[in-house]
Amino acid sequence: MSDNVILIRFGELYLKGKNKDYFENILKDNIRNKLADLDCKLYFGRGRYVVKQYPQAIESTIVSRLKQVFGVHSVSVAHRCGYEMDEIAALAAELTPDRGSFRVTAHRSYKKYPLDSLQINMQLGERILQAKPQLTVDLHKPDYTLYVDVREDGDVYLYDRTERCSGGMPYGTGGKGLLLLSGGIDSPVAGYMLAKRGMSITALHFHSYPYTSQAAKEKAVKLARILGEYCPSIKLMCVSLTEIQETIHKQCKPNYMITLVRRFMMRIAQEVAKRNSCGCIINGESLGQVASQTLESITVTNAVVDMPVFRPLIGMDKDEIIEIAQKIGSFETSIEPFEDCCTVFLPEFPLIKPTVEKVEEQESRITDYNELIEKALENIELIEL
Repeated sequence: MSDNVILIRFGELYLKGKNKDYFENILKDNIRNKLADLDCKLYFGRGRYVVKQYPQAIESTIVSRLKQVFGVHSVSVAHRCGYEMDEIAALAAELTPDRGSFRVTAHRSYKKYPLDSLQINMQLGERILQAKPQLTVDLHKPDYTLYVDVREDGDVYLYDRTERCSGGMPYGTGGKGLLLLSGGIDSPVAGYMLAKRGMSITALHFHSYPYTSQAAKEKAVKLARILGEYCPSIKLMCVSLTEIQETIHKQCKPNYMITLVRRFMMRIAQEVAKRNSCGCIINGESLGQVASQTLESITVTNAVVDMPVFRPLIGMDKDEIIEIAQKIGSFETSIEPFEDCCTVFLPEFPLIKPTVEKVEEQESRITDYNELIEKALENIELIEL
């Protein structure tokens, strides 16, 4: 008698030594929370987790959700049976196709089992050939590979494929960061990349209503919800830059607009990060992609904060970023045609090599600089996701 189960494997946690229990416990909690509303049972054994006792109709849903849990390396839909070789062989023959070539690849983690892995391979291969003599054995390039996993818990699992998952580290084990979430392609990917390393994400979106539409803000909300599939309990806050941009437009040289706005954004972001116990700022900058992302521009904007600024996309080109955006499901939303705050009062020739001294001279023309920041912070909007 066999039944279907889903095997869950983790990767990097094997490297954590004496701290492994901490990471495993958080991963287990994240898996439980991801599947909490589904009719299934979870079993956590040594080195491998199993989803059991679920209706066949929700199998694909369980697999899809597990693929979104950081720390899960891969999953396999498997058939479970007992230790008796007759039972294993009958199930193996049932699962193997009627024609073509095949091989058996066994793994015996239960060392007291009377047969070793090679003996299991040979005996099952022989039994399958007896049941289906039209098959051939090919150990190098088989049409079909049957994997057999003999575990300590009294179960044997048979499966024929493994699906890769998000990998990385369990969400919540890598500190907390504030993501500057625009409406573009890059920033959701940047948030995903840091979340994959275990960092909890809080998102901050800057808007310039009424110069930008309400739809542009809703686009950021949709992107935060997409990230929420990977980042449990993500929080989104929105800040208006309208008055700040109007002031810069009136009091400073036009080609300094982007640089000055970004320095305002970084100061506001640092304060929001501190208020929300975030240890860093995250953004989607890629070196040289636009004027505000040259080495000089990044240096000038970094100069106004004293906490780490993480740029996980800094060495990636646009095609690489788009590939990840498509994989995580944010791309189609990101390319919706709604402009973000960076397009307001956009100069014809923005600076690409600003210096701190010249930027500070322009900032000195803004008489109510600190008041503008305080006003923006006082009017932060928390969005319910």
